[in-house]
Amino acid sequence: MTLNKRLIIIVFLFLFFNTAFTSFSQEVKSSTNKRAINYYRKGEKAMGERNFDKVISYAEKAVNADDKFIEAYIMLADAYSFLRNCQLSCTYFEKALSVDPDFSYKLYFFVANEHMRCGNVDKAIDLFEEYFVRAKAEEQEIPPTIRDNYELCLFRRQLIKDSLTIHPQNMGENINSAYSEYLPSLTLDELRIVFTVLRPRDKKTVCDNCIEEEDIYYSEYENGEWLLRTPFDLINTHFNEGGQSISPDGKYLIFTACERDGGYGSCDLYWSKRIGDTWTKPKNFGPPVNTEYWESQPSFSADGKTIIFTSARPGGIGGYDLWYTTMLGEGIFTNPINMGRPINTEADEDYPFFHPNGITLYFSSTGHRGMGGRDIFYSNKNLADETWSEPVNIGYPINTIDDEISLFVNATGNKAFFASNRPGGYGGEDLYWFELPEKIRPRAVTYMKGRIFDVADKFPLEALFKVIDLKTGKMVVSSTSDPKTGEFLICIPTNSMYALHVERSNYLFYSETFELEGEHSDLDPFIKDIYLKRIELGENVVLNNIFFDTDKWELKPESEVELKKLVVLLKDNPNMKIEIAGHTDNIGSREHNLTLSENRAKAVCDYLVSKGISRGRLTYKGYGFDKPIGTNDTEEGRALNRRTEFTITGF
Repeated sequence: MTLNKRLIIIVFLFLFFNTAFTSFSQEVKSSTNKRAINYYRKGEKAMGERNFDKVISYAEKAVNADDKFIEAYIMLADAYSFLRNCQLSCTYFEKALSVDPDFSYKLYFFVANEHMRCGNVDKAIDLFEEYFVRAKAEEQEIPPTIRDNYELCLFRRQLIKDSLTIHPQNMGENINSAYSEYLPSLTLDELRIVFTVLRPRDKKTVCDNCIEEEDIYYSEYENGEWLLRTPFDLINTHFNEGGQSISPDGKYLIFTACERDGGYGSCDLYWSKRIGDTWTKPKNFGPPVNTEYWESQPSFSADGKTIIFTSARPGGIGGYDLWYTTMLGEGIFTNPINMGRPINTEADEDYPFFHPNGITLYFSSTGHRGMGGRDIFYSNKNLADETWSEPVNIGYPINTIDDEISLFVNATGNKAFFASNRPGGYGGEDLYWFELPEKIRPRAVTYMKGRIFDVADKFPLEALFKVIDLKTGKMVVSSTSDPKTGEFLICIPTNSMYALHVERSNYLFYSETFELEGEHSDLDPFIKDIYLKRIELGENVVLNNIFFDTDKWELKPESEVELKKLVVLLKDNPNMKIEIAGHTDNIGSREHNLTLSENRAKAVCDYLVSKGISRGRLTYKGYGFDKPIGTNDTEEGRALNRRTEFTITGF
């Protein structure tokens, strides 16, 4: 099953010398024992046939006959190296060196590589350095590949020296089982986790050659604990489903399914939408996203539109590369684009997770320098030019000599979730979480959660909402509330100022401003309900995203986002007439505030006229501080009173 595969990477550490065995097998120098040599020659034949069990058997007989037989120890070390048992390989290489430390300077390189594979970094460094000394003494040139391995060991030693303090916590028996659980993803509010379970096949499993089957499960968080996991019955089939990602608002589920009827390749991407408590029938992404090749492991961006995934398709840089596509509408996707360098390498990059802050990408790689196997890296996006920073190894002990995959970090950046088969679990791989160390936390994100209603009858509404960064004018999020419940959940990166707009046909739009300056990793989320007003005579709307400098009436540039919405409303309702009203707090004289508020209302009116709205449809008036909506005894109340609004005066 390709979703959960652990690629067996045969590391050809002997690029210069081929293997230790072939380097020393031409002529036996360390033994004259005919019986031992006879066993050794049989081992040579078995080595040529890649029958490593026989190789080990004959080599053991050879050293039993002659315990000083260096070439036989080397044969054992090489056989165990091919079997990926670096511990025993190290043991027999060192046995050879103990018989004669001067047998060959090359042996120090071979045993150094095996210690490197085992994660014995300090031992490997010492042996590499001994090799350099001996090679120099024999006037032998040192190949660049050996220098590279030595530099990699130094890098790994520094990672260990700078090790992070983490305390992984098992997520418990309601999540984990005797089977393997992995690839977690959470909604922004951390109230639902979705993950893949690898369980034994049953009578209904379709895959003939599969001894296991993958399904998608979820769990809800209530009263401080995760509830008993539940399978996604409408998503799971008797094929394999997994590698899933839930959109930040919990509205879409994208996942990988393999060998399904109507699929395009071995594994394809599918999507399903949540309406109320029900998920729609999954649909294949189709071309150009899915191909005859392998597509898997999708991850949503913060806005729920961009999807980063892994693919083996041609046109990339390495074997598995990270690609991205944008969802233009439900079931409509752009042609995937390779993420390029520095993310992808000639090796494999996979298991992407794009943090809700829209900046930080986590992924696994065998191509960037790491501790060994697959390591987890992160890279930050430069929003100014859309480039990615050089990937950074997330560090030890998150990364080890084994494969590390599927790290998920919550919105506030202080918790990480991952899969591990460490001792003490329930079986196979379990899901764990830990407090993410401060120095590797991503930029924090908060969220706004609530429901949208009709203000008159309190009926839930499906409405379009958008969040715009007022500093850049760029869209951060664009989505719709649930058509049955009116619920919405949107992601808002911290350290900026945003405008929220909610709109629906035949309703007046709603707007609000959020100022999220500074670091707010522990920021409480915004939770509120929004009530929309029908377009009716006498209804009014506060324009919360109209901005002026203190005691001035020139519109600030960030006001244009809001004003454009008002222009669209007026053009969509060509018979609507409105009054623009300006209001102030009670600081200063009544006459001064009346003049200030009138000029501000006029500035808005003039803007609308400049955009093609007939002046005959518009009136404006300044009310000074005569119509407060909050107390003028506090700064918060005075801020509410300093406002611009419009009222429908006719049709």
